[in-house]
Amino acid sequence: MRALHRKLLRDLLGFKGQVAAIAVVIAAGVMVLIIGATTLDAVRQAQQAFYQSHQFAEVFSELKRAPESLGEVLGGIAGVNLVETRVQAPVRLEIAGFDDPVRGLVLSVPEGRQPLVNRLAVRAGSLPKPGHDYQAAISEPLAEAHGLRPGDSLRAIINGRLETLTISGVVLSPEFVYQVGPADLLPDYERYGVLWMGRRALGRAFDMDGAFNSVVLTLQAGADERGVIEALDDLLAPYGSVGAYGRADQPSHFFIKEEIAQLRVMGTLLPAVFLGVAAFLLHVLMARVVRTQRQQVAILKAFGYGKGAIALHYLLFTAVIVVLGAVLGMTLGAWAAEGLAGLYAEYFRFPEMHFRVAPRVIALALLIAAGAALSGTWQAVRGAAAQQPASAMRPPTPERFARGRCEGALLRRLLDQPSRIILRNLARHPIKSGLSVLGIALSVALLLLGSYQFGSVTRLMEIQYGKVLRMDQHLIFTEPTSEGALAELRALPGVLYVEPYRSVPVRLRKGVREYRTSIYGLESRPRLRQVLDARHAPVTVPEEGLLLTSYLAEYLGVHPGETLRVEIMEGRRRTLDLTLAATVEEPVGVSAYMERRTLNRLLGEGPAMSGAWLLTDAHREAALFERLWEMPRIAGIGMISQAEAHLRDYLDSTMLMFMGILLLLAASIAFAVVYNNARITLAERERELATLRVLGFSRGEVAWILVGEIILLTLGAIPLGWLLGSGLAWLVNQAISADMFRLPFVLEPSIYAFSAAGVVLAALLSVGLMARRLARIDMVSSLKTE
Repeated sequence: MRALHRKLLRDLLGFKGQVAAIAVVIAAGVMVLIIGATTLDAVRQAQQAFYQSHQFAEVFSELKRAPESLGEVLGGIAGVNLVETRVQAPVRLEIAGFDDPVRGLVLSVPEGRQPLVNRLAVRAGSLPKPGHDYQAAISEPLAEAHGLRPGDSLRAIINGRLETLTISGVVLSPEFVYQVGPADLLPDYERYGVLWMGRRALGRAFDMDGAFNSVVLTLQAGADERGVIEALDDLLAPYGSVGAYGRADQPSHFFIKEEIAQLRVMGTLLPAVFLGVAAFLLHVLMARVVRTQRQQVAILKAFGYGKGAIALHYLLFTAVIVVLGAVLGMTLGAWAAEGLAGLYAEYFRFPEMHFRVAPRVIALALLIAAGAALSGTWQAVRGAAAQQPASAMRPPTPERFARGRCEGALLRRLLDQPSRIILRNLARHPIKSGLSVLGIALSVALLLLGSYQFGSVTRLMEIQYGKVLRMDQHLIFTEPTSEGALAELRALPGVLYVEPYRSVPVRLRKGVREYRTSIYGLESRPRLRQVLDARHAPVTVPEEGLLLTSYLAEYLGVHPGETLRVEIMEGRRRTLDLTLAATVEEPVGVSAYMERRTLNRLLGEGPAMSGAWLLTDAHREAALFERLWEMPRIAGIGMISQAEAHLRDYLDSTMLMFMGILLLLAASIAFAVVYNNARITLAERERELATLRVLGFSRGEVAWILVGEIILLTLGAIPLGWLLGSGLAWLVNQAISADMFRLPFVLEPSIYAFSAAGVVLAALLSVGLMARRLARIDMVSSLKTE
């Protein structure tokens, strides 16, 4: 074995603690990268495969009623490839053994064949057979939630009539990969499902013989989507169209797109933070290694080793650390990604989704880790290679010392000799002390970053379900209904309070920006569905003007007092210019609000409502649901408590699970950083500490010199770490803010205390490990070392 290789092995064993500590930091960055990239690849590839193989539509439109003959005209629009007209309608389901109300959506399929667009993946059984009017295929999530199989039956209210349906098959659709009900944010497979019936049977049930109320299109390559949408709107406007929209606004695809965007953030921003810390630690380690091996390098050069050989030696030292960390990170990342497979398979229902670490992801992880390591060590390696043997073999020039501030009479009286030695050392090496403080501060920042979202999620739930949504039940009507129905609702068993609302789909425009959402018409002082200001206090809905969430107002670039174009996508499809009265703060969803009667007036209708929110007596829910089941105008019943539970489960199993992994990694990094600093400090000052023992200092006094320095550095790093961590947390918060939800930026005192306690605990553990080494210092051999 070559001499340099033997030296490399001895160095690795001699610095094994530091090597392991930095390898852990690199492993953390690689692990986060592997998790993010692997999950992102799995979701994206499964999405693309399902969309392509089953002809997922690119343009969608719903309307009141149009003749079937219009379908041929739609196929003639420039850029249109395939057209599928169909019937769709809300449906209420009754499933044996399940007492809660179940909502659903039923769509038609052509008689005896697959649809041309949005083809169905049959998982069991078959599609409804021609001539079997009361057969239906159901979505796989609904079937799994209730243990339903082909041949089983369920009851449904279809257009006010109670029918018994036989399940012909279990299917998946590219249109409902993320199966979520109207006005919901998260799937509730027990209480919402999708069904498919034969076109003839469903058309008769909803008075749609020879007509359709929904159309989906695919486009030719290079077609202008906006042009197709405008042409489609022009043709369907006389038939009650609510406005065509592209795939980007389709609910299922929209949620998948949001998840992919968040995975992309998690897979880029967080690994960059971890690997940046690793690069810094490697820089500190290699700078100190080169400094302590100054004479060894000189001797090697004197024996004929060139600059290239010396540089390669230290680069190999770095490479071993990188490989150890990368292998550990890839192993843990693959294991964690496999654990996430079940989670994403639950929320995103693809026929197939494979979680595997692609070779390019491995290569990317190695490349990024190596790049981070090289950026951190190159300066130190270049300095080692450039040393001249003659100058390097001479002892370092003695430092010039002068009386510092810690030598004042007051401090001399207050501090003992070991404490003054600590202060002198820190003051005389400000750069080294500053780098040590920065390294520990980064570990504090990572601990804060890993823990802040736990408090933010708790705050989100408190705002959304403690202040915004204060109702128990959410009723959705089949069509806008007169206010007279309120009296009937108030008379239902267990109903304590009823609050109506009117919702209408709109397209908001300001300049070149637009956004498709809904305006909710609320009471002027809503009690069950409140809107909040920036301090999360309830606000009064103004009689005139529009309220927007601040997130949406910022996206559109509109400020209070300015006007924006509002295109009503229902009824007579009028376009209005409305003034933005104020912005409101909401952590979940993106909506607009108006006073209900003002919205009714703008729509040119009487005091109508689209639904109602109920405050109910929980002990009488069974009787209430029984009565609601008998009311055909109610299309769906939403249970707010279940929605809250599902949102909490989603956040716990996705974001908080990911942040929990991050927190564990941050804790290990905190220990690695503090231990690395303490271990190198001991190696640098071993001769000095041995000299103090010879001069008569006790073991405790000598130990205090090292321990006190570590404690001072740690305490000095905590405020800086809080500042850096707050900045990182804000960046992550902004990066993951999306239409679906936005975490409140909450940094409570407990989070600062936790991050500080974590790094203090790491310091104490490091001190404990150093205590044995201090006790075993060989004064004779230490004093022989220059």
